[in-house]
Amino acid sequence: MTATAGLALDGLTVGYPHRRVVHDASFAVPRGSVTAIVGPNGCGKSTLLRAVARLHQPDFGTVRADGHGLWQLTRRQAARHVALFPQAPRAPEAVTVAGLVRYGRHPHQGLLRQWSREDERAVHEALEATGTRALAAERLDRLSGGQRQRCWLAMVLAQQTPVVLLDEPTSALDLGHVIDVLSLVRTVAAAGRTVVMVLHDLASAARYADTVIAMKDGRVIAQGAPPRDIVDGPLVKELYAVQADILTAPGDAAPIVVPRAPGA
Repeated sequence: MTATAGLALDGLTVGYPHRRVVHDASFAVPRGSVTAIVGPNGCGKSTLLRAVARLHQPDFGTVRADGHGLWQLTRRQAARHVALFPQAPRAPEAVTVAGLVRYGRHPHQGLLRQWSREDERAVHEALEATGTRALAAERLDRLSGGQRQRCWLAMVLAQQTPVVLLDEPTSALDLGHVIDVLSLVRTVAAAGRTVVMVLHDLASAARYADTVIAMKDGRVIAQGAPPRDIVDGPLVKELYAVQADILTAPGDAAPIVVPRAPGA
């Protein structure tokens, strides 16, 4: 792993009984950057994140976060280096927003270290960063989908790990909330954290990420920084079996993917 890599995978291979899901994935993510993993459903994106987060043990390969081999650490130690926003998060019934965000401090607790001012400050900063401070006393299950998404992000940020993994953080959000969440992701990276996120929207990945990694059938088939170096018609066709035109956004020159109508 290079001196500036916040996360590095080398030959990561992950599977289930009788089925290999991720094949020999190798890449390095610079500290303080955003990497988006894209690809069709079932290509292994979420399984890869779960292996990085120590929720699914790989068959082969290594995962290192800020120089630490994650699978050589205890689960609690690893949780101080990597935090995961899962695809379908579940909270205890009737938990408040503040109660949820406090769960992010669990890896920092122990017999000799109880709740502290540092923990309280981390929770406060996470609520502020996600714009959820006014919701702190509200029950999570009574909030809108967009509000709940930001609250889960606050919990991940409160964990204060150098590496943040986000599995489809914009799923089921309207356009305004998508922009809010992805703008927050950029802010998190600007503060020095390494962010790796799974996205379905290739155009959003190209606009908000520093690097795009494309997966198909469990393999990394392309990666590029900046994303415009790899986001083109042939890649869209290979990933999604769709013909598309790639336009250039007038403001920031980000690639815009415009699928063609069948037969066009």
